[in-house]
Amino acid sequence: MLTMIKTEAAPAAIGPYAQAIEASGMIYCSGQIPINPKSGNIEVVGAAEQTLQVLLNLRAVLEAAGSGLHKVVKTTVFLTDIGDFPGVNKVYAEMFGTHTPARSTVQVARLPKSAKVEIEAIALK
Repeated sequence: MLTMIKTEAAPAAIGPYAQAIEASGMIYCSGQIPINPKSGNIEVVGAAEQTLQVLLNLRAVLEAAGSGLHKVVKTTVFLTDIGDFPGVNKVYAEMFGTHTPARSTVQVARLPKSAKVEIEAIALK
C-alpha cells in the first residue's frame, strides 16, 4: 500500500508528484528546494542558507510522515556548483548532528526556480 504524505509546513509540490510517499515502512521524499513554505518563494541567496531551508522543508515532510531527520537512511544532494560543497556540507552536518546517513552529491546544470541546492531523502518511518 502506498500513502501520499502532504503537509503545509513544507512547500507544495510544483508538479504532478507527492512531497513524499510511504511504502512498507519507508518514506521516499521528493527533492526539496529552498522555497519558504509561507511565501512560496526562494528568499535566501547563498548555497549554505539555501541548504538550511531545504533541510527544514525536508524535516517538515518527514515529521508529517511520522519520521524525522534522525531516521534518514540515504540522501542525494544536487548542487548547481560543486564549489558550494564546503558550505553546504557544514549546514548539512549541523542539521543531521551525529546521525550520518548514506549520501551522494552531484553537480547538475540547473535546478527548478534557479535554486542552488536540492536534496531528496529516503527514511524509515
